Amino acid sequence: MSMDQIEKLKQWISESKRIVFFGGAGVSTESGIPDFRSVDGLYNQKFEYPPEEIISHSFFLRDPAYFYRFYREKMLPLGFEPNITHRVLARLEQEGRLSAVVTQNIDGLHQKAGSQTVYELHGSVLRNYCQRCRKFHSAEFVKNAPGIPRCACGGIVKPDVVLYEEGLDQDTIEKSVTAIYHADLLIVGGTSLTVYPAAGLLRYYRGNRLVLINRDETPYDHQADLVIHDSLGKVFSQL
Repeated sequence: MSMDQIEKLKQWISESKRIVFFGGAGVSTESGIPDFRSVDGLYNQKFEYPPEEIISHSFFLRDPAYFYRFYREKMLPLGFEPNITHRVLARLEQEGRLSAVVTQNIDGLHQKAGSQTVYELHGSVLRNYCQRCRKFHSAEFVKNAPGIPRCACGGIVKPDVVLYEEGLDQDTIEKSVTAIYHADLLIVGGTSLTVYPAAGLLRYYRGNRLVLINRDETPYDHQADLVIHDSLGKVFSQL
């Protein structure tokens, strides 16, 4: 990361009124929430089943007890706080510069930092619904329930999180596409851009200020107008 890159990013932000931030797991790792694909990530840990099998729709139906043991231990990030990236994005929205956050994360930290317009492509652990009566239940209810969390009506409570084999919410996708299409600056950060259909949303951007901030290279680096290979925390602390 060079000061020239930071100055260019600062200038573009100051000239923009419809910024969209598209983020992945790297946004929340600096709050202490582990990601999936890094060396220490979820996919490289040893479990009785592959993690991508455990967090699939068919596994949830087949063995909800095991699903919830895994989910509570590895995917229910409660008690974490927003970091500098979350806070700067919330400030940019309050200043009228940022129009939306499109996130692949399920932790709710953008909203906790104060962001209002957040499109959660993969859902949120903070929303949980009874599959029988659709009553809402908190993340704390799911975390503290013994075994399989059940509603008073007897139905199983399921997190509003997109599991493997499940489709993304169409309304969320449409709103994300609209925001990206109309953006005058698109900042993409903390994502490997290898998870589809989420990564495919970048193709709807029509501007000429695509910024990629990620520690490692991504398949979209060659299409970006500014690429910064560094941590989001280091970059956003300069903003």
